[in-house]
Amino acid sequence: ATVPHASLISYIFFSSVLDTRQYHQVAKLPCQLALNYGHNQVKIIHLTMCKYLRSTMILRKTLLLTFFAAACNLFVAVRAFRAPLFRHGPARGLSVPISGNGGSRRVRASQFFRVTKKASVEISTSPNTEKTEAHFQLEQKTWMFRDKYPIAYEVATCNATEIDGNDQTNVVPILILNGFGVGSFHQHRLMKQLLLQSRDSSRATSQKPCTQYEIYGIDYLGQGKSWPEHCNDGMSEDEYNLGYSADLWIDQLTNFIQQVITPTTTRKVHIVGNSVGGYLGTILSYRHPHLVSTLTLLNATPVWGLNLPSWDGRLPAPAFPKMIGRILFDTIRDVNVIDKYLDVAYVNRRAFDGSFEDSFDGWGVKSENAGIPLNQKIRACTEGKGGHAAFASILWSPPASSTPPDSESTSSSSTIGFYDALQQLPIDVLLLFGSNDEWCTPAVAKRMHTTLHARRGSVILDGPPPTERYITIDNVGHCPNHEAPTAVSTVLLSWLDVSSSQSRGDIPLVSDMDASVTEPWGKVLLREVSIQESNSLGLVDRMISSVVG
Repeated sequence: ATVPHASLISYIFFSSVLDTRQYHQVAKLPCQLALNYGHNQVKIIHLTMCKYLRSTMILRKTLLLTFFAAACNLFVAVRAFRAPLFRHGPARGLSVPISGNGGSRRVRASQFFRVTKKASVEISTSPNTEKTEAHFQLEQKTWMFRDKYPIAYEVATCNATEIDGNDQTNVVPILILNGFGVGSFHQHRLMKQLLLQSRDSSRATSQKPCTQYEIYGIDYLGQGKSWPEHCNDGMSEDEYNLGYSADLWIDQLTNFIQQVITPTTTRKVHIVGNSVGGYLGTILSYRHPHLVSTLTLLNATPVWGLNLPSWDGRLPAPAFPKMIGRILFDTIRDVNVIDKYLDVAYVNRRAFDGSFEDSFDGWGVKSENAGIPLNQKIRACTEGKGGHAAFASILWSPPASSTPPDSESTSSSSTIGFYDALQQLPIDVLLLFGSNDEWCTPAVAKRMHTTLHARRGSVILDGPPPTERYITIDNVGHCPNHEAPTAVSTVLLSWLDVSSSQSRGDIPLVSDMDASVTEPWGKVLLREVSIQESNSLGLVDRMISSVVG
């Protein structure tokens, strides 16, 4: 839900399969070689790595995982292990998302069926759902993907006619994409803040026509509340030949935009993606730039899974991948293990431990009867009969294809790397990164920044060159959408609210007044990073960014 899951898998793999002494030697070798150069930063990395490795004993598991070593290429595992090894400061453990589930409250609503264009079926709840003040509402709905898979999604809106009587609206759709394993409940704080700040801005400026944002959150198939109707550990008819892969999720998102979002507005969608959601948003924008207005990456993960050999991920799973998926899935969905991973993904523990309510209508409220901790929400959505098979399928699935595959397959013959797709995007891209992320570090963000800047000489465009901006958020980890929703909304609304005569390269995104933002659990700091700063990567930063992706 919160971290690149490949890092987690390789972490468990090493701590389970290899003898502790062998593991230490394998991981220390490259750092020992680097020490010959005499760089102090590399020495710090070496010492930090050794301390981190000693902590891996907490997850050592059964000797059955020895067979995993034979099935995995050591280079793939080391490459996936990547960023946690190169962090500064004391080792504290890891954080991971597992399959998520939506919403903090149950919703009572009648359902009705509506046939839309392209023979898709949408099951919509009545607009009761979660409601805060008179202006805001969150509708929970279901849409049928490929006419067979029920997909849970949510729509957050503000009733513009109630804003000082202004009924001239300009509907702008925003699609927020989750990290691995969480449902759209992980976006409620950001949804609410975007609507609050947009309403307050409209009132302050008396802007007509006012901008009305429709904010969508969606659960990927095999995550959150989106599952085949009948799951039986990959053996049911509904799961047959289903491969949980990047291509499947990108196809799901593309169809969702075309069949659900596009019919409601004349505007292109703004995509905001956290973690693996940033990866999916990037490939989707590369394939279908005509659907996307802008792309915002919140600590995007530039890789996909492990792409393990011998199976393409389509269910039912062979015996060996099925066994591995079951063992690993049961390990990482333990509540205490989830808590350890979250403790590293976040800087502020109170942002996820239930100290503050985080539902759409109550986030940020502190009370004696605090909200449900995030680790319990994550655990609660792993109890179905399809989680083990889905997890194994994702582990073995390949990266995204350069072109959309056939709808019944998991991938086409050629794949495209994240940075290759990023460099060919003809749209404006905003990087909003928590600077304390121990996986997708500032070095990774800077590589994305320089890659985007290189588009000016490589992308074939009809108009002016696209814009890229990089804003760093201090005191925030891997999930700024959940840990710093006020700060993210402040920057994001400035980025989105641009007239046709303006360039996003010229508008101020961080003013002196907005440089320090107070979240319920503490202050965060915003700063824009120049392309000159991103270009001046040191040896350690270059090494880190080249390992991740």
